[in-house]
Amino acid sequence: MKKLIILISCSFLSICYVQACPFCGCGGGNLYMGLLPDFKHQFIGVRYHYAQYHTQLISDPTQFSTNYYNTIEIWGGLRLGEKFQLLAFIPYYQNKQIDDDGTTKPAGLGDITVVGQYQVFHETARTESRKLVDQQLWVGGGIKVPTGIFNVDVNDSSTTVADINAQLGTGSIDFLLNALYSLRVGNIGINVSANYKINTVNNDKYKYGNKFAGNLIAYYHIAMGKNAVSPNIGLGYENVAGNTLQSKMVQYTGSNITTAVAGVEFNFNKIGIGVNGQLPVAQNFAEGQTKLKFKGMMHVTFAL
Repeated sequence: MKKLIILISCSFLSICYVQACPFCGCGGGNLYMGLLPDFKHQFIGVRYHYAQYHTQLISDPTQFSTNYYNTIEIWGGLRLGEKFQLLAFIPYYQNKQIDDDGTTKPAGLGDITVVGQYQVFHETARTESRKLVDQQLWVGGGIKVPTGIFNVDVNDSSTTVADINAQLGTGSIDFLLNALYSLRVGNIGINVSANYKINTVNNDKYKYGNKFAGNLIAYYHIAMGKNAVSPNIGLGYENVAGNTLQSKMVQYTGSNITTAVAGVEFNFNKIGIGVNGQLPVAQNFAEGQTKLKFKGMMHVTFAL
């Protein structure tokens, strides 16, 4: 069982999506932006993130683990004048792990993230056929505070990578950089987003690997009076550096994955509803012994 504990799949961040993974070194408190609601000022809502991973040892197929990650997240945005926006994310995790030793269900508050964004430009124009052209660029940064539990002895020889990554928080103050560009011509639009998470060393001298995440999403906007529907498709990419303990690299951490994304957004006056699913196109976790099966997200958001 020791080998499987080391080769256990993820614990969601996520921000990823939000998840922690003993191979990828994701760490708690990741951030997923996706398509932001089409509200002009402040908003608040609830998002639900889901992910499923499966691990099976090549050397011993009787050792396995299937992990289900469920995150309920309160999120909101506040416009400060014409150029600034403040976003906040408060996650609660309720996960489930089924392996050859039984079932565990870790649950609790995760790490809270606050992000500030500045609108570099917002330009509108008309094409020769009178289609509206709207483009804008936002850049910003944020901080993740250790409100989630990190309660494990990293110096105990019996502690595994899985024990560390099963924690609901990283135990560290971490920083984020992000950028979001959107372009819409008539009813067709694209969103390109990127964020980079810089993790620091916690009090136990453990550091989760830094993470880059990017998304390219195309959508079609269908207006129906004050309501609108926007089906969308795209690609997501994540690359995570390895974890370190006392500045030494931790084995089986670090990863990269590319996913195909499809979803739909509904806007009913002051209410936004959205759902999407993600399937792996290419992934690299623990030499192929851990596989992402599916990720998804749903939200209900209200303009204030």
